[in-house]
Amino acid sequence: MKGRNIILVLIILIVLGVVAYEYRNSPLLAPLFGANNTSTTQQQTSIVSYACDAGKTINATYYEGQTSAPANPNTPPTPNGSVALTLSDGRSMTLPQTISASGIRYANADESVLFWSKGNTAFITEGATQQQTFANCIKVSNISGQETWHTYASNQQGYSVRYPDGFMLNTDYSYQALGPGKSISGIKITIPDTMATGTNLSTDSYVSVEELPNVDTCTATLFLGDQVGTTSQITDNGVTYSFASGADAAAGNRYNESVYAIPGTNPCIGIRYFIHSTELANYPAGTRKAFDQDALTKAFDGIRESLVIGK
Repeated sequence: MKGRNIILVLIILIVLGVVAYEYRNSPLLAPLFGANNTSTTQQQTSIVSYACDAGKTINATYYEGQTSAPANPNTPPTPNGSVALTLSDGRSMTLPQTISASGIRYANADESVLFWSKGNTAFITEGATQQQTFANCIKVSNISGQETWHTYASNQQGYSVRYPDGFMLNTDYSYQALGPGKSISGIKITIPDTMATGTNLSTDSYVSVEELPNVDTCTATLFLGDQVGTTSQITDNGVTYSFASGADAAAGNRYNESVYAIPGTNPCIGIRYFIHSTELANYPAGTRKAFDQDALTKAFDGIRESLVIGK
């Protein structure tokens, strides 16, 4: 009988020990165990796609957990986040978040793979030499409906932008209309010919992303010079722009230009809409129709809204 009682007591103690360990982080038991009242449950916070050098891409799903208190006052708290990566070379991996002095750092157990993200940029290093195998990665917009759009990303220019199929990208572009010595470099995305077919829209219409270095205040008027007709401040899709527009005409041709500049950028970034149309009266009756201004503006707006500045 006495032996049975001892066994019963042992069983009860074991059960209590298991329960106590399971709930060691509860407010009641944490002080007794010297444990932290920290949940290890992670919540998905964001899904981000990056475009990197050499045409490589990273899809990253970020998870965040409650930060663990440091073991002693002289060490920083331990983050409990993680990132699930899908790489363009076919690999997939999940890396836990680690302590970092700058940006957000994730690494596997032996730190042979490191993923760093900071602002809208990221990179991966691998091996003992920590060689960057995915370098100069910039976030790509995830606007619904743009999943099949093409992506242009440049670490040198510091941004990524997307554009629909059929539009033509020119990375060797400069705006020359301001006169000698005042050219503005950037990239140009020209409409497909089919968008102008049968209309009075000219095929040289485009949207461009341009950069002005060494300016004190980034405003849209800098991109238009004497052509400025109206100016305002516009907030769209969470971005505040300095906006200016102007128009010119010659020999039955009309040129409408609008610029959305992003204050605070350095160099100053402006997105230009250049729309070249002709007078319908120049054509035999019934051979041309007025181009769809709303459709063209919507396409240009989508390109502008996809711009992500890598900072």
